[in-house]
Amino acid sequence: MLQKYAELAVRVGVNIQPGQTLFINAPLPSAPLVREIAKEAYEAGAKHVHVEWSDEEITYIKFKHAPEEALHEYPSWLAKGREEVAEKGGAFLSIYAPNPDLLKDIDPARVAAATKAASLALQHYRSRLMADHNCWSLIAVPTPAWAKKVFPHLSEEEAIAKLWDVIFHVTRVDQEDPIAAWKAHNEKLARIVDYLNNKQYKQLIYDGPGTNLTVELPDGHIWAGGAAKSTDGTVFNPNMPTEEVFTMPHKDGTNGVVRNTKPLNYGGNIIDGFTLTFKDGKVVDFTAEVGYDTLKHLLDTDEGARRLGEIALVPHQSPISQSNLVFYNTLFDENAASHLALGKAYPTNIEGGTNMRTEELLERGANDSLVHEDFMIGSHELNVDGVTKDGVREPIMRNGEWAISI
Repeated sequence: MLQKYAELAVRVGVNIQPGQTLFINAPLPSAPLVREIAKEAYEAGAKHVHVEWSDEEITYIKFKHAPEEALHEYPSWLAKGREEVAEKGGAFLSIYAPNPDLLKDIDPARVAAATKAASLALQHYRSRLMADHNCWSLIAVPTPAWAKKVFPHLSEEEAIAKLWDVIFHVTRVDQEDPIAAWKAHNEKLARIVDYLNNKQYKQLIYDGPGTNLTVELPDGHIWAGGAAKSTDGTVFNPNMPTEEVFTMPHKDGTNGVVRNTKPLNYGGNIIDGFTLTFKDGKVVDFTAEVGYDTLKHLLDTDEGARRLGEIALVPHQSPISQSNLVFYNTLFDENAASHLALGKAYPTNIEGGTNMRTEELLERGANDSLVHEDFMIGSHELNVDGVTKDGVREPIMRNGEWAISI
């Protein structure tokens, strides 16, 4: 199964090309999978496979004991290394499996400082990936802390095994031909994308428990989902798993109140039971039952952190949602429920966006920020309507399911 998962990540996730460099960000517990990925990548023709390892124990030690000034710095040589690989056409694979409670006893201000420093240093690299100048993909592996958070009543060994089973299922690795299964899945998402792009709604209206929200869409917005295409024409899958279709809201056009439906793991801290009140696109008030200070630091990152950069629709019947699990991992939870994202918009979500400067994107209604943070608002009680340019209101989702012909 590891070999099949590695093949899927290489052939469908980043879709490595002959002579290309693969850069992997990986936690130490993922080493067995990373070795399989490296082998698959070289067999696919990769020139180099570079791995940047991370260790949560070291991360915790730094946040606990490092001097304050260290948290406001990010090694420029690390940032330049990624930029160099990106500018030479490399592909990037990240293995995302954070411990949701890693930094729960750390002052949120220290975490916010380090997060902002990293975001500033990696701004150019992340902008390239968000504009699909490079192929990139995000996958996950079970780690002891994450597995125990999802399955607290199981032993560590049982929890890891159970989480592997779930990952293999929702990424279609447990099917006879995972690559063919992903092709069919991408085709289904493409049909939904085509429907919504043809509609070109001017506005979406969300209605659910604690949520009454209106979101304006900019002219020329583009819905996307499933497979993406890099600027050199290579098809890749940014997220594995993925069940969403998404687009760009107008940065000044969100009004109303929204409430989360799943916990948000942000920077090693949990934010939950929170509401955001928007006026003319900006969060003007917020509450949180858990993680209020962490949410405040997120919103105060910069001006754009209080505005939306993405809206995404996910049916309640998605395999991840039907697992009835809370993963405390955005890669999984965002593909179990419709969601919004605070912060930077993807330039690929507006016509001609990948070739626009930041100023041009802002003029078209795209948001800019150092952050891009998804939070879940979907459930079996969420209804979403689209408003056409002629003012006709049409159902898109009812009780969390598609109300359109796909």
